[in-house]
Amino acid sequence: MSLRLEGSLRRHPSTTQRRAHDFAHPSEVTFSRLLDLYEIRWVYEPTEFPLSWHPNGRPSAAFRPDFYLPDFGEFLELTTAEGRLATRKNAKIRRFRALYPEVALTLIGHRQFGELCERHRLQPNHPLAA
Repeated sequence: MSLRLEGSLRRHPSTTQRRAHDFAHPSEVTFSRLLDLYEIRWVYEPTEFPLSWHPNGRPSAAFRPDFYLPDFGEFLELTTAEGRLATRKNAKIRRFRALYPEVALTLIGHRQFGELCERHRLQPNHPLAA
């Protein structure tokens, strides 16, 4: 399966100044800076994977993992949601894994993200100071 990421990987995305509004959630800003701290190349939401289709063949639902790590060939999905929102996201991830078993995806859940932030003495849902 070709993910067609070649064009988006020509420039290291973290060399571009990122503003908090480029991300869907402040925790993604924090996580991107942790990746930068460890010099891990990443691309933010580069690929959308259809999960269901209308009868005319157009996608009706899709999943776009938060980060792609080109040096590892792996997608990361960060979830800080709890309760009902986490249940909905987990259903999408199960569907994704059923449809795309060859695509590596790691889920970083609420607890794991909290532990990472604690280890680095960060607030989990607030970006690091620029």
